[in-house]
Amino acid sequence: MSDPAAPAEFKQKLGLFDATMLVAGSMIGSGIFIVSSYIAQDVGSSGWLLLIWVLTGVLTIIGALSYAELASMMPHAGGQYVFLREAYGPLWAFLYGWTLFLVIQTGFIAAVSVAFAKFLGVLVPWLGTNHFLYEVKGLNIDWKLPVPWMDEPMTFFKRSEFTISSGQLVAVGLTIVLTIINTRGVEQGRWVQNVFTVAKGLGLALLIVLGLTVAADADAIQQNLDNVWGGISHTNSFMQIAKFAPWTPLAVVFVLSGAMVGALFSADAWNNVTFIASEVKNPQRTLPWGLVLGTSMVILLYILANVAYLAALPVNGLDNVNDAAKDASLLRGIDHAKDDRVGTAVLERVSPNFGVPLMAVIIMISTFGCVNGLTLMGARLYYAMARDGLFFQSVGTLSPRGVPQAGLYLQCVWSIVLIFSGSYGDLLDYIIFAALLFYILTVSAVFVLRFKKPDAPRPYRAWGYPVVPALYIILCAVIMLSLLIVKPVYSWPSFIIVLTGIPVYFLWRRVNIVPV
Repeated sequence: MSDPAAPAEFKQKLGLFDATMLVAGSMIGSGIFIVSSYIAQDVGSSGWLLLIWVLTGVLTIIGALSYAELASMMPHAGGQYVFLREAYGPLWAFLYGWTLFLVIQTGFIAAVSVAFAKFLGVLVPWLGTNHFLYEVKGLNIDWKLPVPWMDEPMTFFKRSEFTISSGQLVAVGLTIVLTIINTRGVEQGRWVQNVFTVAKGLGLALLIVLGLTVAADADAIQQNLDNVWGGISHTNSFMQIAKFAPWTPLAVVFVLSGAMVGALFSADAWNNVTFIASEVKNPQRTLPWGLVLGTSMVILLYILANVAYLAALPVNGLDNVNDAAKDASLLRGIDHAKDDRVGTAVLERVSPNFGVPLMAVIIMISTFGCVNGLTLMGARLYYAMARDGLFFQSVGTLSPRGVPQAGLYLQCVWSIVLIFSGSYGDLLDYIIFAALLFYILTVSAVFVLRFKKPDAPRPYRAWGYPVVPALYIILCAVIMLSLLIVKPVYSWPSFIIVLTGIPVYFLWRRVNIVPV
């Protein structure tokens, strides 16, 4: 019999299948069904569209291979926070944790919860995000960012109204329900994750099969094959960038870097599995395999999904197509898919009547599982921060069920604030630069710790070291530098978000803030 007075501990309940499902389930949200439309608008042809997803896959898998070494070396709660602390000290670790709590994790939870509600609204319109319960108009908030090489300042925050919709309330309810489930113990969260990840994987596989068979269109395939690489120079993105980057190869790099933003976010959150290392059985072996298997499986599905899109729809379609027109989805193509819902457009080709609701159900399953994984894993990082005295003390305690209950509730509350703020989408755009920065720092930690701690046990060593991790760092650095130029509205505010953590860090260390 356990001692009721003994402090609660994490329970090692997660095996390889669970870890793989956490990786895959957190990666697959709603992005894969939508962002290819944005990418097609930027790159203009089938070859470049697929290249974006292949590059995203290469970066993701290389990153996972590098993280696997760190995870096997330091299988502790908090994962990436711990890696940064051991490599660079507590300040950089805190800045990552601060950004994760302020925007990355909670912003993702808010955005994906609202995506769930948005597609619920397809089935039940009065529960969707377009059914407003309260509106305040005339706010006239328009914050601009001057950019020397742009003709006009770029807007980085704009609000003309504040609204509360039924969909926001649904998103809040989803966030609360999944938080409560995860306070019941890691096993409950594990079962939800496993069931919904398998279901969403089957749903995505169904979309791929239907896109490659029933929805496939010979004319669309021929159009995409006729213009594999030629469309990029005719896009608005290329023409805007060519004004200050007249050398064509450089302009292409800039366009591709900007276009990768959506794909990178659609493939993000795989690193979260490192946060729960203390609850994984045999973590030195399980975490590396979970990272590699989970990311590889998702990237394969993502690339096949885009092949299916290209089999069913032309990259370049027509704008302002009437919904009642015959083959409206085919005429719009990928770049003008209605509401950017490429996956829905493919299933409409299969069944005009049932394609839309079927896609809505698939995305609801996908987003439900994604929010669960993000909820489960995020609180473990805040726990590690609190144990270092860098977050509220109560967040650094475990409930009798062995979960960081206070951290789960705090994460839930801030996610709800972001849901009602309506700014979670903007915030996610803003932090892509910061996210890449922390990915680079973490992969660089492989090099730093090999130098600082050469004799530390490393059950798994990064594949292809030092060339492969160095390649990851170089590619991410190129994307970051390109974003500074082509999407300053995404990159420069990232500095502000990260830098706000510096005074908070020193304040926390100085006054030792009392527990909540």
